[in-house]
Amino acid sequence: MAITFEVIHKDIAGRVGKLRVNGRTVRTPALLPVVNPHLPLVTPREMQEMGVEALITNAYIFRRSTEFCDKALAEGLHSVLDFDGTIMTDSGSFQLSVYGEVEVSNRETLEFQQAIGSDIIVPLDIPTPPDAGRERAARELATTMDRIREARELFPDANLAGPVQGGIFTDLREEAGRAVQDLGFSFCPVGAVVPLMENYRYQDLVEVVLAAKRGLSPATAVHLFGAGHPSMFALAVAMGCDLFDSAAYALFAREGRYITPHGSFKIDELAELPCPCKVCRSMTADELRRSEDRERLLALHNLYVTLAEIARIRQAVQDGTLWELVDERCRSHPRLLAGYRKLLAHATELEHYDNVSKRRFFYCGSESCRRTEVLRYHEVVPRIPIGERVLVSFDGREVPGFDTVLNFKPPFGPYPVELAETFPIGQSEVPEWDDDMVRSGCAGIRALMEAHPESRFAVRCGDVWAQLVLNEVPGAEVYHERV
Repeated sequence: MAITFEVIHKDIAGRVGKLRVNGRTVRTPALLPVVNPHLPLVTPREMQEMGVEALITNAYIFRRSTEFCDKALAEGLHSVLDFDGTIMTDSGSFQLSVYGEVEVSNRETLEFQQAIGSDIIVPLDIPTPPDAGRERAARELATTMDRIREARELFPDANLAGPVQGGIFTDLREEAGRAVQDLGFSFCPVGAVVPLMENYRYQDLVEVVLAAKRGLSPATAVHLFGAGHPSMFALAVAMGCDLFDSAAYALFAREGRYITPHGSFKIDELAELPCPCKVCRSMTADELRRSEDRERLLALHNLYVTLAEIARIRQAVQDGTLWELVDERCRSHPRLLAGYRKLLAHATELEHYDNVSKRRFFYCGSESCRRTEVLRYHEVVPRIPIGERVLVSFDGREVPGFDTVLNFKPPFGPYPVELAETFPIGQSEVPEWDDDMVRSGCAGIRALMEAHPESRFAVRCGDVWAQLVLNEVPGAEVYHERV
């Protein structure tokens, strides 16, 4: 038996792929709803009818359950849960993070997960909290790695996950990723990140995930433990996460909270239900509030919305428009926007994963100037063949006496007319020019100048942009008569 992962489409570091486990296939990115057998607001069978291909349940809960333990051992998880898809089991690490200890050893939980027929088995890793010091993080990472190696030795043929720990220390996360990769794991969850998400520390989340990814192979399926709200899924996929598990659909329902792709609302405060799912189109907000089945109906809605967002992300990856979706979603909260900007700070790293050509480039503000497509263009612009005297024309009009005349399109910069229909020049939509995009385009001019010190450059830009060009492109002659 083995876990295999095939990448079909990619955009930024996000992938649409196929995770194959025990003869079953899961389309990724994928959500694994958390199922508690004692409190199922939505049954696994209903989930499967909604399109869920994999779920996660807690082996520790099953092991301690007088109602389900013997039944799971006798019949197997798939029969007990009435679910034909892929089932992943948590080892008890969640309880370890909440209570500080669990009454089970690594070997015991591994043996139990194997005995109940789990498709993906997780060792008892140590979830180091974000506020832990480096010494503790390193110590607990060492324990986690010992347990992962023990799991590999005890069950060499099992479908094991290799959790990546290390607290908020990026070098430890990268080291952990490399260590589990060296052990041959093809499915690696990034753990102990729930406190970061609960406290809206998306900047730290970006650093932690990208550090883990640096240690892992690009062929490894990456699971982000405990990522439950659809507003942050696009950001996480852009980082390279392929799977998520969430109990938010049920937890939020019990708290009377109504999930949307942009955030959550208290159902008691809603006058309308702004969602096309079957729950929201079958009743009013007041009827939902008053329903005796309110928690279950809210859970169904929350799960519909969450699954729809995953499908929307898969489509965006296939279309090459993930950046636009990330930009839209991350503007729903200032902390998400901070996480988005932190991701853009790693554009050089992400550019190695990203596609050379895409369907489109929509300019959505100053953040767009830092996207991978702009960075790549500035890297390749020096390849443009030019003569001794070069004019970069903002309005496309020429000035006599130049060997080479290039047009200008921000945020990319100079381009020859032959590239006018190619990506990204021809497939980019920009509004009225602003300072940020023109400044970014000037960086493209500078890159061309630095690659050709023997050439003399001039820029025809008109009065509006003259001073900015003079500041951003020192050494170039500027034509700035009114145009």
